[in-house]
Amino acid sequence: MNRIKVLELGWEFPPLINGGLGVACMGLSKALAKKVDLHVIVPKADPSARYDGFDLLGLNNLQFEEVESCEDGYRYESFAMVERAPMSLDPYVSEEGGTDVVRFTHEGKLIFSRIHREDLSLFTSKEDLYAGDLARKVIEFSKIAAKLALKQDFDVIHAHDWMTYLAGVEVKKATGKPLVVHLHASQFDRAGADARGWIYDIEKYGMEQADAVIPVSKYTGTVVSGHYAIDPAKIFPVHNGADPVEVFRGKKKFPEKLVLFLGRLTAQKGPEFFLQIAAKVLEKTDNVRFVMAGTGEKLRQLIETGAFHGVGDKFHFTGFLNKQKVNELLSITDVYCMPSVSEPFGLSALEAAQFHIPAVISKQSGVAEVMKGALKADFWDVNKMAEHIVNLITDEELYQHVVAQSTEDIKASTWDTAADKVIRVYNHVLRR
Repeated sequence: MNRIKVLELGWEFPPLINGGLGVACMGLSKALAKKVDLHVIVPKADPSARYDGFDLLGLNNLQFEEVESCEDGYRYESFAMVERAPMSLDPYVSEEGGTDVVRFTHEGKLIFSRIHREDLSLFTSKEDLYAGDLARKVIEFSKIAAKLALKQDFDVIHAHDWMTYLAGVEVKKATGKPLVVHLHASQFDRAGADARGWIYDIEKYGMEQADAVIPVSKYTGTVVSGHYAIDPAKIFPVHNGADPVEVFRGKKKFPEKLVLFLGRLTAQKGPEFFLQIAAKVLEKTDNVRFVMAGTGEKLRQLIETGAFHGVGDKFHFTGFLNKQKVNELLSITDVYCMPSVSEPFGLSALEAAQFHIPAVISKQSGVAEVMKGALKADFWDVNKMAEHIVNLITDEELYQHVVAQSTEDIKASTWDTAADKVIRVYNHVLRR
C-alpha cells in the first residue's frame, strides 16, 4: 500500500518555539513520519536542525528568487476579503489590539498582491514571530505557502492552529486536496464564551472550510461544535502524546514540599487561582513552597498580588525556563497543580506524571480525560484544589496511590498512538 503524502503547515517548531504548539507539532510530526511521507512548512526553522523521516522548510531559509519563481500560474482568489486586520495580536493572550476588523465576503474571495521581497523579509528578520504585525505575517505566510505547495506532491493538507488556517485553505483552493485542521487552543479558551474578533473569525472559517477538524480533546471538540457551530460529523478528537523523558530525582535546597505551576502566565491558565490556592494551603500547613514557572502578561500583576496575600516568602517566580530547566524543576517537585480556566489539553500534566508527580487539575481540561487518577476540581473551586494539595502532602498512602494511577494512565499517551488516530482521519477525508 502506498504511503499517504502529507503537507503539514505549522507556525513554530523546536528549537524556535514560543509555547506548547511547537512541542506538540514536533512530537506528532516525528511519529507521523514513521508511517506517512511528510513535508512540513513553517515561517521560521533553525537551518542547522535535522529531523529523521521528514523535511522541514522554513521560509526564513529561502532566497527570494526561489519564491518568485513560483509566481506564475496561480492567482490568490481563495477565501476572504481582508479589509483591515489588527496589528497587535498574540495567539497566547485573549486581547486583540486595536479596533480593526476582518470580514469574509459571501463569495469568499480575496485577490492577494504578488509576493515581494519585503514579504519574505517578515520571516527572515530576527524579530520574534509573534511580534509586530502578526496579522500581516499570517496572510503573507498563506500566500507563500500556497505558492510553494504547487511544487509539492501530496495527498492531504494538515494545518496547525489559527495562524496556519488561512494557508491551509489557500492551499486547498489552489490544489483541490482535502484539508485537515488541528485545533491545539482556541480563542474561546483564551477569551471565554464571548470570544469574537479576527482570530475567532479565522478559526471558524478555517474549520468550516476544512474536511476534518482534529481538536486535542473531547472537551475541545464540544467547544468546536458548540461555540463555533462546526458539524460534529467532521470533528475527530485526538489526545496529545508526551515525548519519552529520562526521569531523575533532584535534591531540593529547602525542606518543604514543592507545589508547581508550569505554563504561560495568561488568564486562560488560571495563575490567579494558583495564587489563591497557595494562600489557602498555607492556612493549613507551612511545610510547603509554591513555584510558578513561566512568563506572560500577568507576571507583574501576579507578583504584586502575591505580596498582598502575604505568601511572598513561600512563593517563587522563575520566569521562562527551557526544557532542561523544566525537567530539573520537575525532578524536585512534589505536587503539580493546573487550575486552567479552559485547557484544550494540558501537556505539562503528562510531563509531570512522567516524573511520578501527582497532579491536581481543573475539570475544564482535556488531559482530565486521560489522567483519570488525577485529583480534580472546577478551576474556580480554590478550596477544593487546596484541600487536594494538603491531602497529597500529608497522606503518603494517597500520594502513592495517585502516582501509581497516573503512571498507568499515561502509558497509552504516546505520539505514536496520536499519529495512528490522525492517519485514520487522513484516510477518512481521502475516501470522501
